[in-house]
Amino acid sequence: MANQQDNTTPYIFPQTQSTVLPDPSNFFSSDLLSKPLPTNSFFQNFVLKNGDQPEYIHPYLIKSSNSSLSLSYPSRSYTASSIYQVFNPDLTISSKQSSTGKHKISSFSDLSVTLDIPSSNLRFFLVRGSPYLTLLVTRPTPLSITTNHVILSFSSTASTSFNKFTIKFNNGQTWLLYASSPIKLSNTNSEITSEAFSGTIRIALLPNSDPQNEAILDLCSFAYPVSGNAVIREPFCVEYIWDIKGSGEVLLLAHPLHVQLLCTSETDVAVFNDFKYRSIDGDLVGVMGKSWVLRTEPVSVTWHSSKGVIEEYQDEIVSALVNDVETLKMGTIESYFYGKLLARAARLALIAEEVFFYDVIPKVSKFLKDTIEPWLNGTFKLNGFVYDHKWGGIITYKGSDDARADFGFGIYNDHQYHLGYFLYAIAVLAKIDPAWGKKYKSKAYSLMQDFMNLDPKSNSNYTKLRCFDLYKLHSWAAGLTEFTDGRNHESTSQAVSAYYSAALMGMAYGDVHLVALGSTLAAMEIRAAQTWFHVKMEDSMYEDDFTVENRMMGILWANKRDTDLWFASHKLKEYRVGIHLLPIMPISEALFSDVDYVIELVYWASADLNREGAEDGWKGFVYALQAIYDNQGALQKVKELKGFDDGNSLTNLLWWIYSRIDADYT
Repeated sequence: MANQQDNTTPYIFPQTQSTVLPDPSNFFSSDLLSKPLPTNSFFQNFVLKNGDQPEYIHPYLIKSSNSSLSLSYPSRSYTASSIYQVFNPDLTISSKQSSTGKHKISSFSDLSVTLDIPSSNLRFFLVRGSPYLTLLVTRPTPLSITTNHVILSFSSTASTSFNKFTIKFNNGQTWLLYASSPIKLSNTNSEITSEAFSGTIRIALLPNSDPQNEAILDLCSFAYPVSGNAVIREPFCVEYIWDIKGSGEVLLLAHPLHVQLLCTSETDVAVFNDFKYRSIDGDLVGVMGKSWVLRTEPVSVTWHSSKGVIEEYQDEIVSALVNDVETLKMGTIESYFYGKLLARAARLALIAEEVFFYDVIPKVSKFLKDTIEPWLNGTFKLNGFVYDHKWGGIITYKGSDDARADFGFGIYNDHQYHLGYFLYAIAVLAKIDPAWGKKYKSKAYSLMQDFMNLDPKSNSNYTKLRCFDLYKLHSWAAGLTEFTDGRNHESTSQAVSAYYSAALMGMAYGDVHLVALGSTLAAMEIRAAQTWFHVKMEDSMYEDDFTVENRMMGILWANKRDTDLWFASHKLKEYRVGIHLLPIMPISEALFSDVDYVIELVYWASADLNREGAEDGWKGFVYALQAIYDNQGALQKVKELKGFDDGNSLTNLLWWIYSRIDADYT
């Protein structure tokens, strides 16, 4: 599966020259500039503006500033509404010789990035989950390691094969430094310096100052990963493979979702549950092994509901369906809302199939064709898809000269959200009208591969999995915008829907590999949402003050947890529910499969729905979840609604409720 996608000839939308995108040549090495570049990666801050904002590369916050690199084992602050890690430069590494210019990214992969400071002869292998910072000094160079703390003690352990130093700070931290060859170091209260040195240096925080942990770090200090790739060889399975230098055992760190999915029987790994680093993502535990296999439970990708709609309830759905189809219209040119309206209409066609009322399908099909084709043909004069060669991807005409247009789609924000809605509508049309689907297949695949290209070698127009993070196992949505807390993700459900929609498109085109890829990414996204976004009362992931007040995350950042949304205060709880449920589709069942949690969530969100100004469109999402365990109560409330979210409809809510009417959750 890793190198197998549909053999459709790659299609490029009309090309454009964006006036708002940053210049990638500022930070990427010249040999990378001819390839599509990541626009939503874990190291994105390193290549934006001055490149000097930190990134969280587990377990350290790492910040590059021209001729130096700082790392922090971050402390943590929290309130009832947010949690964040605090950057404090525990160690700053630089050359003692004068240096000029900026750092360069010389290579990157799913699990690593290599950052060079060419004028200082320093190359940092920043591998995700490595307890060691690994530095290659390419030529004999004197080094400086400074700290914001006071060095209380500095000692060495040297032998013919082992060059180790122990550094203790006045904040209680102990750091270990390993050198590949003899190195002469001296220290003052806040600086360690060396004479000219070339070779490899590895630096690690010793967790809990525990002798057993130190023995593990000693044992694994000789073999170091310089890069790592994640391979999807089969459905619902991801394999991590690292490129290892040196010899001996390899030690990396697994976050809680890794631990849930790690198959110890399929690879030669050992898990050290007591070897822990704290993290905003939960405790990181040591795993010894050169490759990992991660497996998740399959999710079922279907066009229709899993149970179907009982015949006695179909007439009510048909009545709403006729009205919703009759009032179909497109009242926007903005790509996100345009996509939502397309998917809303496509839902009506599939619901019509499910209740055997085919009369409305031709009208829905015509509406979809009339509204989708201008975007695919390049004839939509007010907006449309165009191709950016600078970074390598699809942007919008409006977004090519306005960074704020289309919610920042032109600077690569939210690609899976916008394009996912288009894919859903295209999948439904290709199912209804295979001849239409065949005609537009190459363009449909181009939209999909913009954010789901698995193999840039076979389609060199797009980077690999633009939005999906194969280490965290969920998407990011922030694009080419610098943020102090790194990437962010606000809507898990829209990401799940995007990958689900791609799988449906694969079903429409008979592409088993696309079905498998979309299903796998959707399943991983669901598990990540349930791990980090769905806050259960009994969870220990976050501090008690935060957990007591929240059942749903707002925005998850690489380095922060926030209950506010981009468009609403954390006080509007129904907004948080809605943004992590919409759009309501068959896959929503898998995302909210924990009924006990759903009960907690609805109770929490319902507390102030009767307040003045509460909007019916957002209430509808809370009532939809209520239907999972209280069908009749939810139905009564839905029938009282006067309006619906622009991507939702009365038809869709009735379908959702009546397709689970016989469920027994007692």
